[in-house]
Amino acid sequence: MFGVAAIFTAASHLDPVFEPVIEQAGFRLVRLRMMGGAAKTLQIMAERPDGSMDVEGCAQLSHVLLDFIEAENPIEGEFEIEVSSPGIDRPLTRMSDFTRWKGHEAKIELTAPLATPTGERKRFRGQLEGLDGNDVVITSQGARIQFPFRSILEAKLVLTDKLIQADLKARKHAPANN
Repeated sequence: MFGVAAIFTAASHLDPVFEPVIEQAGFRLVRLRMMGGAAKTLQIMAERPDGSMDVEGCAQLSHVLLDFIEAENPIEGEFEIEVSSPGIDRPLTRMSDFTRWKGHEAKIELTAPLATPTGERKRFRGQLEGLDGNDVVITSQGARIQFPFRSILEAKLVLTDKLIQADLKARKHAPANN
């Protein structure tokens, strides 16, 4: 997860361009990245408002985005687009994700080392405890650790039995999509 940073570049400056189109199509943007060097791929990770996403949803959103790109040409140069769901072990990209997934395990990498009782660290694995203002709070190795949301380089849920059970329960109770 953390070793591919050189291949991926954050495309957050494109979020305001694509997010309204994605929302108008009935989806929520999770993450947008540009991948590659000479051959570029715009990766768009999205979900329905209820957190679900299936192959049909990806295809539907791909068509909407291709029409938008063809009409508006918002990015210079040649590139492919890839639309996917965030998956069970999803990235945590918004402050609200840290509240929504409270109680679940996550891997988090910060932009700079943080002083902890066990020394300075940039990488953490622990249970999400939610937010304290604009700070993310986790429990890692028995210690409560707090850091600003803006200091997060990358974060994602860890695939655990608890997370799988929560996903299965959500799928069971989700309304049928199209």
